[in-house]
Amino acid sequence: MNNIINKKYSRFSVLIYLILILLISTGKSGAQSSSQTSAPFLGWNSYDCYGTHINEKLTLENLDAFIQKLKPYGYEYFVIDAGWYRYYDLKPGEIWPTDGDKMHLTMDEFGRFTPAPVYFPDGIKAIVDYAHKHGVKFGLHLMRGISREAVEKNLPIRGTKYFARDIANVNDTCNWSNLNYGINMDKPGAQEYYNSVVELLADWGVDFIKYDDIVHKPREINAVADAIEKTGKKIVLSISPGDDINPEFYKTYQRADMIRISRDVWDLQEDIDISFERWEHIKPYADKGFWLDMDMIPFGHIRINYPVTINKLKSTRGYARMDYFSYSQKKTFITQRAMAASPLFMGGALISSPKIVFELITNEDMLACNQNGVTGELVTRVETYAEKVDVWKTPHKTNENEGWIGIFNRNAYMELIKLDKQELGLSNSVYYNLYDIWGKRILTDSETFILEIPGNDVIFIHYKIKNL
Repeated sequence: MNNIINKKYSRFSVLIYLILILLISTGKSGAQSSSQTSAPFLGWNSYDCYGTHINEKLTLENLDAFIQKLKPYGYEYFVIDAGWYRYYDLKPGEIWPTDGDKMHLTMDEFGRFTPAPVYFPDGIKAIVDYAHKHGVKFGLHLMRGISREAVEKNLPIRGTKYFARDIANVNDTCNWSNLNYGINMDKPGAQEYYNSVVELLADWGVDFIKYDDIVHKPREINAVADAIEKTGKKIVLSISPGDDINPEFYKTYQRADMIRISRDVWDLQEDIDISFERWEHIKPYADKGFWLDMDMIPFGHIRINYPVTINKLKSTRGYARMDYFSYSQKKTFITQRAMAASPLFMGGALISSPKIVFELITNEDMLACNQNGVTGELVTRVETYAEKVDVWKTPHKTNENEGWIGIFNRNAYMELIKLDKQELGLSNSVYYNLYDIWGKRILTDSETFILEIPGNDVIFIHYKIKNL
């Protein structure tokens, strides 16, 4: 039972680590980086529940629920994801598109997306003002680049003598969206276009921009960051997706506030497993000026009025449902994100998700670990023919005598595991107060611990050295 397999980085992981150390030692070049906030961001995002089909009514209903259910616990950002600038030819009485419905984009005379009046008849600014009135910050999703339709129409770039075709790179496209072309940043007018886009959102009062399909494009990340700085306003920059993080772009990533480190995460065990892999692999990036984002929390009522889609791994995301996670999987999922200091963005509908979901994502001890803002690391892996248990540890950022431990059963069946204090990352020479957060019980300090953990579950412990 006590067989320990210490964490070993692959050659590639070691290479990443060495590159990062080199980059840190050589300092920052070019544009100024953003300052990392003291704690990860907390919020809600519309994508997991409404995808690209949210409307004004649902936005306001969820915003009211956010104010009531999440804001009292420190959740601050309310974000509308993709699709707020498009609508479809629908039959009378229909609200949601079906296969074959023609999509239309709404934009101004300068090729900048504007809210679709079919879904947002009063625009975005009125909603932003309502959020601000209640102390909530508001965010919007954007795709990198410039609309293909704007290029076809060759619309002018605001404040310049240039046009969309002057800056568009028609050979640079996203492999999962056909809305935009990339931008050739060597062309005059390219930076001015990004300036105009961000300026428009800033005029609406937007506090948070999630820029998609941009992690692999450092020059466009810099363009967006420069545009944000030009507004003179504090706007959080979130960049995604996270499958191809490149250590060579480290200093550029510093200009964002949070960066996705994984593909889209859904309510499947494979996504929990992928999150463990990415957490371990990307740990060298932690605490370097941006938060490592493990994607949204797909808890509760999700995929509402969606068509079925299949992702690259051939896993169905399915129809509208309450999430597929068991309670054990939910605890594992949220403990991962608490201990990894990932931003927490609830993905389920706030107006129809069950109470148990809110009990998990507003748990005081879980939030204390997350808002501690330190990315934990793997300290012990017990892996035999019959066992697979990970022990992760997150120290307190200011008190070396305190922190959190997660003992994760990576098997689908009950595990009876014996661990000593060293395997838990604790010292044999001191005594601890140990609190099992999800079990709501005090654990007795001992030289060894025999723990029973259900399949795909976790024991989440807050530890603190006893004052003798």
